[in-house]
Amino acid sequence: MNFAYSERTQALMTQLRGFMERYIVPRIPEWHRAVAAGDYPPPFMADLKALAREEGLWNLFLPGLREDEPGTGLSNLEYAPLAEIMGRIHWASEVFNCNAPDTGNMELLHLFATDAQYQRWLLPLLNGEIRSAFAMTEPDVPSSDASNIQTLIRRDGDHYVINGRKWFITNAAHPDCAFLIVMGKTDPDADSHRQQSMMIVPFDTPGVELVRNIPVMNHVSAEGHCELLLRNVRVPVENLLGNEGDGFMMAQARLGPGRVHHCMRAIGMAELALELMVDRAQERKTFGRYLHQHGSISEWIARSRMEIEQARLLVLKTAWMIDQVGARKARREIAMIKAVVPAMLGGVVDRAMQVFGAMGLTPDTPLADLWTSARSLRIADGPDEVHLRSIARLEIDDSAERRGSSSDYLTPPDVLRVS
Repeated sequence: MNFAYSERTQALMTQLRGFMERYIVPRIPEWHRAVAAGDYPPPFMADLKALAREEGLWNLFLPGLREDEPGTGLSNLEYAPLAEIMGRIHWASEVFNCNAPDTGNMELLHLFATDAQYQRWLLPLLNGEIRSAFAMTEPDVPSSDASNIQTLIRRDGDHYVINGRKWFITNAAHPDCAFLIVMGKTDPDADSHRQQSMMIVPFDTPGVELVRNIPVMNHVSAEGHCELLLRNVRVPVENLLGNEGDGFMMAQARLGPGRVHHCMRAIGMAELALELMVDRAQERKTFGRYLHQHGSISEWIARSRMEIEQARLLVLKTAWMIDQVGARKARREIAMIKAVVPAMLGGVVDRAMQVFGAMGLTPDTPLADLWTSARSLRIADGPDEVHLRSIARLEIDDSAERRGSSSDYLTPPDVLRVS
C-alpha cells in the first residue's frame, strides 16, 4: 500500500498553488462583489478558465482520458491533493473544470454514453462550454436509499415521459446549466436495485420547472441547490443513459470518486481554517497573553492538526483503493471518509471561529461559509447515519468467518474466582 505523492503530482501541486496565488486569491473580493450584484458567473471566470486550460490545469480529475480529449486525466490518488488545494476557495474548482456536479456527470458519460451522447453532451462539458446538474434526491422520500425514489420514467413510443419532484439539485440555477441527468423508476415492479434508470434531459425541455433556489443555512448559493418539478417531460429514447434498470449501479459508480473529491476539498477547507486560527492566536491577546499561550487554545491547534492528518490519510487510502480495486471493493472506506471528514471539518472550523470571537461569525473571514459547508456535507451525498450503518453492516458481515474465535481472549470466571 503506497499513496505517497508522485513527482508528477508534486509538480502539479506546485503549479496549481502558484496559479491559485497569482490569479484566484486576488479575485476573492471581486467574486463576492459580482455575485452580490447578481453578475454570475463573474466576468473574469472565462478568462481564468482559458488560462488554466492553456497551462495544462484542466480536467485533472478524470482517469482514462483519451489523447484527443482535453485534460490531464489523473488517477484518483494523483488528483486528491489537487482537490485539496482547490478546496480552499469554494469556487476555484470551476476554473479548472473540476467542479461538482459536472465531474460526476462527466464520469458517468465517459463510462456509459453512446457516441451521439458523447458528442452532444460530454465533449462540451469536457471543454467547459456548458454546465450540468444531477437530479436524484427528492423531498418526499429518504433519497439516501436510491430505491425509494418516486420519479417515474415511462416509455411512450419513441419517447420517455418523466414526472416527479427533485430538490437540492446543485448547479440547476447556473445560467450555463444545459442539461440534467435525472434518476427515476422505469420499472417499479422490478427488483429494488433494477427499478431505476438515468435519463439525459435538456434543461430547456418543456415541463422542466425550476421552482426555487433553496437557501442552505440561510445562505443562497449562486449556482443553486434547487427544487425542480418535472411535469410530463418528454425526451427521445436515445437520451436514456446506459440501459433500463442500470440507474442504481450507475449512481454507485458515480458517487465513489465524487466522495473522494468532496472530502479532499473539505480537507483543504480545514487547512485554511487551521491556518487562520494559528495566525489569529499569534496576533490577539487576552488577559496579558497571546491566545496560543492559553492552554485551551494550544490544545485546539494541536487537535486540529492531528485530526486533519488522520482524515487525509484515510482519504488517500480510499483514493488508492479505488484506483487499485475499484469503488465497489472500497465501499467501506468510501463510507468512512464521508462520515469522518465533514465532522472533522466542522470541529476545526468551530474552534477557529471561537478563536476569532465575534469576527468569526461575520463575512470578514471565510469561516462562516466553511462552517456552513461542513454542516451541509454531513447530509449531502447521504447523511452520516447511512454511512455508519453501511460500515457496521460490513463489519458484521466480515465477522462471519471468525465468529466465536475472539472468545479465546476471554478469561474464564473460574480463573478469577478467589478461593
